Amino acid sequence: MSYTEVPGIRVPIRMWTNPSTVEGAAMQQLRNISSLPWLHGLAVMPDVHLGKGATVGSVIAMKGAVCPAAVGVDIGCGMSAVKTSLTAKDLPDDLSRLRSKIEQAIPVGRGLHSDPVDPGKLHGFATAGWDDFWQRFDGVASEVKWRRERAMQQMGTLGAGNHFAEVCVDMSDSVWLMLHSGSRNIGKELAEHHMGVARGLPHNQGLVDRDLAVFIADTPQMAAYRSDLFWAQEYAKKNRAVMMALFKDVLRREFPKAKVSFENEISCHHNYVAEEQYDGVDLLVTRKGAIRAGSGDYGIIPGSMGTGSYIVRGLGNAAAFNSASHGAGRKMSRTAAKKKFTAQDLAEQTRGVECRKDSGVVDEIPGAYKSIEKVIEQQRDLVEVVAQLKQVVCVKG
Repeated sequence: MSYTEVPGIRVPIRMWTNPSTVEGAAMQQLRNISSLPWLHGLAVMPDVHLGKGATVGSVIAMKGAVCPAAVGVDIGCGMSAVKTSLTAKDLPDDLSRLRSKIEQAIPVGRGLHSDPVDPGKLHGFATAGWDDFWQRFDGVASEVKWRRERAMQQMGTLGAGNHFAEVCVDMSDSVWLMLHSGSRNIGKELAEHHMGVARGLPHNQGLVDRDLAVFIADTPQMAAYRSDLFWAQEYAKKNRAVMMALFKDVLRREFPKAKVSFENEISCHHNYVAEEQYDGVDLLVTRKGAIRAGSGDYGIIPGSMGTGSYIVRGLGNAAAFNSASHGAGRKMSRTAAKKKFTAQDLAEQTRGVECRKDSGVVDEIPGAYKSIEKVIEQQRDLVEVVAQLKQVVCVKG
């Protein structure tokens, strides 16, 4: 589908979904965003749903300003995927051992590495710039510097919520590895610090929603935020790269006779800020629950823990600021999902997937998410499908 344009306060709202299907609170958030004086354009993806301050599934392009809440607290959260040389017939019938080995290699939930991962010991891992990256940490907000040790131990960890690591099989029976995670606690600490700073600035006092407070260009607060933001985005990318290296090593150990090889990794942020230009105007484009889908860009759009995912290639639609959805998107809150579904429902909806099926992850049940097939169909003018994947192992935090 092409987009539907809905009137906004200062700019129109371009929606790649039927506006009537969007919850009222999310529509109000979008109208609030459209009132920001610095806004250049607003695009809404088909996985749109209510978020804190800014709506999840929104692409917000501003001139000379950026809104920390439009990035979210998990700065740089995103996806990585890689195709392996294994095929479905190489996998054992019982995948419980494989899931256990993944969980042992990659700490989940609040887990962390007892000692920071040494990237030099990871098979084929590119260590260039690693030391410089950590030296740059000395320049982040002083309020979170004391988190350095924890940040180092959490590098290469999954986290909780909707973060996951999966073994998938595509329609040609090729095996893929996929994972979803972000900047862990250090990104959250930095985000919350800067959101607090932004809310106290004079130019934000008249906003309809204080969570939409922005930093504006050529101010020390903007400079500090951008420095910390880009560092945290890099942390998130490195975090996924370390996890993927650990993930690959699990397969090498578990399938020694297969001599597993891997194609080039696909990696994409979906909570981040990028400097981009449209119609000759330099903009700061914030994607909260959206991926970049410029012409030829590869991306990953996951469904839920029982429905599979898609590898896509961007079509470069400037009306959407070269963006696409970041997943299926929730259709009900975590609280509502826990009230409606049981562990038995989870077991039924994840039949055939080796994963947790207990009450602790009921809020991630497939029934709490929108149809990934419909979400893909609604953005045929944003991306083309390269591969369709179905998970056979799903590790949740």
